[in-house]
Amino acid sequence: MCGIVGYLGNGSAVDVWDGKCFTDVNASGVDARDGEFFTGVTSEAMPVLFDLLKKLEYRGYDSAGIAILNDENGEIRTFKTEGSVGDLISITPELGGRIGIGHTRWATHGKPSTKNAHPHSDGTGRIALVHNGIIENYAEIKDKLIESGHEFRSETDTEVLPHLIEEYYDGNLESAVRNALSMVRGSYALAAISVDDPGRIVVARKDSPLVIGLGDGGFFVASDVSGILKYTRDVVFMNDGEIGVITDAGIDITTLEGVSVEKKIETIEWDPEAAEKSGYEHFMLKEIFEQPDTIRDTFSGRISADGIDLGVALPNVRRIVIIACGTSYHAGLFGRYVLERFARIPVDVEIASEFRYTDPIIDCGDLVIAITQSGETADTLAAVREAGSKGSQKLGIVNMLGSSITRECQCLLTRAGPEIGVAATKSFTSQLACLLLLSVQLGKARKTLSTADVNDFVYELKQMSGNIQRVLNSAPDIRKCATMFADADQFLFMGRGANYPAALEGALKLKEISYIPAEGFPAGEMKHGPLALIYDGVPVVAIATKDPVYEKTLGNIKEVKARGATVIGIANESDTEIAKYVDYVLRIPDTDPWIAPVLSSVVLQLFAYYVAHHRGCEIDKPRNLAKSVTVE
Repeated sequence: MCGIVGYLGNGSAVDVWDGKCFTDVNASGVDARDGEFFTGVTSEAMPVLFDLLKKLEYRGYDSAGIAILNDENGEIRTFKTEGSVGDLISITPELGGRIGIGHTRWATHGKPSTKNAHPHSDGTGRIALVHNGIIENYAEIKDKLIESGHEFRSETDTEVLPHLIEEYYDGNLESAVRNALSMVRGSYALAAISVDDPGRIVVARKDSPLVIGLGDGGFFVASDVSGILKYTRDVVFMNDGEIGVITDAGIDITTLEGVSVEKKIETIEWDPEAAEKSGYEHFMLKEIFEQPDTIRDTFSGRISADGIDLGVALPNVRRIVIIACGTSYHAGLFGRYVLERFARIPVDVEIASEFRYTDPIIDCGDLVIAITQSGETADTLAAVREAGSKGSQKLGIVNMLGSSITRECQCLLTRAGPEIGVAATKSFTSQLACLLLLSVQLGKARKTLSTADVNDFVYELKQMSGNIQRVLNSAPDIRKCATMFADADQFLFMGRGANYPAALEGALKLKEISYIPAEGFPAGEMKHGPLALIYDGVPVVAIATKDPVYEKTLGNIKEVKARGATVIGIANESDTEIAKYVDYVLRIPDTDPWIAPVLSSVVLQLFAYYVAHHRGCEIDKPRNLAKSVTVE
């Protein structure tokens, strides 16, 4: 939910920015006007920390702060503020020191404010800490610490951690962190530094992501690997229940019980430029236009002349249960349609945040599929563990290598690459692509699809990337239509069959980034209540691609038109009838009906983007939302 960063420089020069040169810069090489970093090299922590925070600001942006262990006087200097990383940069003087930590916050305990911003310190100011997660028993710990004479300055749960570490501190920061965490219930990824134990950063993880990067200039700590790709591709992923000590000599990782852990250094294959805007105005638009490539990557090595091979063991199961949240839940609803159609297995789709509280009936004959972009979604992780405790088999569909889900079960990686925009786009279509692949492979294994069926569908899958590019080529037409409706007070989206999840996702995209109330409905349900929302001129987006329920969808369009709605239809290029029933038509290439929802989703992503852009909204970082929801 929040972004934490750390840096320990080894004294070598590190390239901190490759952007424009500015003349109006302060002594630390930071342009005071917009937070861009001055071209140059440094072994100082401050510019590196600011750079890392900028990369991770999508994880939280209501406040930010840094703490640096000063080399000259041995004190920790901390600066933090409500607002953005740019606001933090504007108030921070030059801070010398090669060791530091930083944080960008998405509020959970305590309102966004400077006092609630991280880093937090102990009562003496000799320990500083940043934290992502939730300390569930913080109130109990806080009461005991207050009884012992500790004074608290914030409303956060995090502040108990540095005070608790102070209670156990005997000159060894690692030991103090280990003892403090033994008293904690909840989730955490944290990084701590101490005046009395200089030359090291202590990190720990439980249920929140944390990665350590090994670079020529030093060591990097981040909540997300995309934050450090500019500096290194060599990383170590922390696992739950591990503590790491970073010094000039290297990284030493142990369990909470003190048992040494051998860690594998993994090389990330993502291009560092993939985490930059590459000339696009927003990350979201860049990521929408990356989808021809991400779909190709999702399919790469998995489709061959012999059919589909996903490289995961697919058990013989009697039922599939899909658990997910948000956009991934919509992907799961799509998965239900294609899995039942191709593999003829009954599928239930559950919202992960509710799954555990229904006392779910799960057993060893079920396959639970968890869909999550980050692999760190707290509700989904908890649901997976609940299912596992009941004996089910588990499969994850996830984008992030090394994430928590990948350690809970075998996983099918979507290969969408880093997605910076909070509103999911390319990760969603890659999830749909994985579900299509999974459905066909299961159908072939269960003999519910013939060889001819598989070959025909594989042919259509191979056209998907090119067809998405054709949708993107029509972006000017989509933009023109979107701007006509940018001032609407509300939207309704409708679709039938596999187009229903696409309608839900289209509505979610629009309200996420434009803040316009929007709802998605099964088109056949309009007469059972939602027609009451129709009034003269209200925009209705109807997905009416050629499929077995096309004629019924046209009937539903007539129902809303008869009550005054203005209808925007999404239809196949070859459809000559649709224009008779709708006011505007946005086209997708002719394709298999089960692939069409993927193409329609790209249309709806662009539509939402252009509406939000016309309204001047903060597209990449919509209000109140964060990319990775790591708290329940």
